[in-house]
Amino acid sequence: MSDCVQNTTAFLSKWGIEAASIDMKSLLATFLSEMEKGLENESGSSLKMIPTYTEVVSGLAKGEPVIVLDAGGTNFRTCLVTFDEQGLAHIEDFRKVSMPGVKEEVTAQQFFSTFADEVERLIDKSDKIGFCFSYAAAITEDHDGIPLVFSKEIKAPEVIGKKVGASLLSELARRGYDVSKKKVAVLNDTVATLLAGQGAPSDTDYSGYIGFILGTGTNTAYVERNSNISKLGLFDGKSQIINIESGNFDFCPGRLDREYFDSTKHPEQYHLEKMISGAYLGPLSTLVIQKAIAEGVLSSTFAKRFAQLGTVNTTVMSNYLEMPFNSNYALVACCEGNEDDAIALWMIIDAVIARAAKLTAANLAATVIKSGAGTDPRKPVCINADGTTFYKTEYLKKYTEYYLHTYLQLEHKRYYRFVRIDDSPTIGAAIAGLSL
Repeated sequence: MSDCVQNTTAFLSKWGIEAASIDMKSLLATFLSEMEKGLENESGSSLKMIPTYTEVVSGLAKGEPVIVLDAGGTNFRTCLVTFDEQGLAHIEDFRKVSMPGVKEEVTAQQFFSTFADEVERLIDKSDKIGFCFSYAAAITEDHDGIPLVFSKEIKAPEVIGKKVGASLLSELARRGYDVSKKKVAVLNDTVATLLAGQGAPSDTDYSGYIGFILGTGTNTAYVERNSNISKLGLFDGKSQIINIESGNFDFCPGRLDREYFDSTKHPEQYHLEKMISGAYLGPLSTLVIQKAIAEGVLSSTFAKRFAQLGTVNTTVMSNYLEMPFNSNYALVACCEGNEDDAIALWMIIDAVIARAAKLTAANLAATVIKSGAGTDPRKPVCINADGTTFYKTEYLKKYTEYYLHTYLQLEHKRYYRFVRIDDSPTIGAAIAGLSL
């Protein structure tokens, strides 16, 4: 082993960055314990385990149109969706506008007025509305959603605490429309992703369904028996989808992670998300690289070049693993003329991604185990995975599947299959709307 490889390996081990520093058995036990606590009382767990009152439907309404709204990030999308006899979704009359409150603060009336403006052209097409609302919201028994907080991009404080579906219908009624027969199902994007996986035509007999998103942020949803959701006190023999809010899982592997968490806006929140998602992998890698420079793992020449880059993002770090000899890439240029720098940097970034993959696998493995499904290899759990970080970050999906195979399939004898369904939030919202 060369000195470069040996020194880099020692550095990664010292700071708990390598995947081997994660004890999967202990981590799975902790994750499952947090899930149980969240089902008992969400204030006692870092996992909120939010009930959605949404069931996995046994059949899909064919030929019936449903209005679909998708509010996520900075865009608001509307369209009409119809499922054909083969269960394929047909998306029509699609339109996208900016979310209200992006450019300037808006009142509640202005907020819901923007939604109503977009719904008006579709209002006579269906009495059912599926609303994918990708912001933190409590879901009510009547399938409405109450926003709890908006991300910093959306400035609409008056909307917090107001029912999204009811407020939209109220605005439409104010404009003179008859909304007495209109029904709205509000759900978040992870729940919609699960439903899209469940509703997609397939030759596989799945035993369970999981919705998983790993993009800018991360979250997971699965199906739980109502009798296990003790905070609801429901013993009706039914099941419903649980929004885990898995990105908030409280876990800090080491001192460097603690230093990174402390540099973020909310140091005690969303620890898992800050170690695996697209918004954070780049900045976390930047901190690790800076620490490697300070400890002499990377050269002073590299340090000078790297300082000019500032914070690298997830795409930049992924590009280095993808094409480590492409001098057009900023990190490759930082290593020019020094093989040891090039090798050490590759090992560091690869370790950050490998560890993120192991943490991702722990999240998914715990979710599969908690669901009770996947015990028959002929009937795996369907994991509908969405998000550019998962698919486009070099090695992340590959390593995740390795750890899932090792710890979930070989050790726990649970079986799964990844699927990727385009337009999952739209399709899932349509399924939820049609199930009303």
